[in-house]
Amino acid sequence: MTVYLNGEYLPESEARVSVLDRGFLFGDGVYEVVPVYGGRCLRLEEHLDRLERSLAAVRIEPPLDRAGWRDMLTRLLEHNPGEDRSVYLQVTRGVARRDHAFPADTSPTVFAMVNALTPPDPAVRETGVAAVTMPDTRWSRCDIKAITLLANILARQQAVEAGATEAILMRGGRATEGAASNLFVVGDGVIVTPPKDQSLLPGITRDLVVELAADHGIPLMEAPVTEADLRAAEEIWLTSSTKEILPVTRLDGVPVGDGRPGPVWARMMKHYQTYKQQLREGRV
Repeated sequence: MTVYLNGEYLPESEARVSVLDRGFLFGDGVYEVVPVYGGRCLRLEEHLDRLERSLAAVRIEPPLDRAGWRDMLTRLLEHNPGEDRSVYLQVTRGVARRDHAFPADTSPTVFAMVNALTPPDPAVRETGVAAVTMPDTRWSRCDIKAITLLANILARQQAVEAGATEAILMRGGRATEGAASNLFVVGDGVIVTPPKDQSLLPGITRDLVVELAADHGIPLMEAPVTEADLRAAEEIWLTSSTKEILPVTRLDGVPVGDGRPGPVWARMMKHYQTYKQQLREGRV
């Protein structure tokens, strides 16, 4: 694998970052994950928009402009040919002596790598996945795509140990999102997803699902999802760049709806796969 590190394309085994990098010492940085289908990035401009918002929120000057990001990603993908892939992109504040205050003179560390993008397991279309609920113990700026993910990691691990795929996080009596995904529920045929605010990450796949619903006349509301709404839902979905749209068929050991992926999910999944195919063909 060839990776990108601070202006160089080099073998993964040769990439080196200083032990004084603030990403290593403090988790002081942000990241993005961009799916790539047929050599074309899914909603690249939207991913770069979010990256720039995250950088601005943590007060890191963008190390590249838009043209620079596009050129770097294009060249990195050329170094790592393949079909469906994802690009992981990380920016930290850079290398400096350890001090909580921002260093006066340092350059951001920029790292990117390509991973294979595994298609959804066909069995998921028939059985769905299990999820568990747990308290949302994260900080109050979940809208920043920060590399400080320890609370998310602990929640996800707790879910795995409970035999589930994902944790759905609860805060103040409301469901916010998954440990690494956005949340949708369906009730009376209407899709509901929590509105974007500082309690959740503004997902690119989430926004695409919202747009596809509007394009195809599927009722959708952006509104708070209470615990009662979650437990009474006919369908529950989780979305992310790598998960796409996962149907949750068991929540805390209890079947969701009839315990199978629902009809609204099936309709939305069809539209999502059509969009991906159009992207591969260069039609979106």
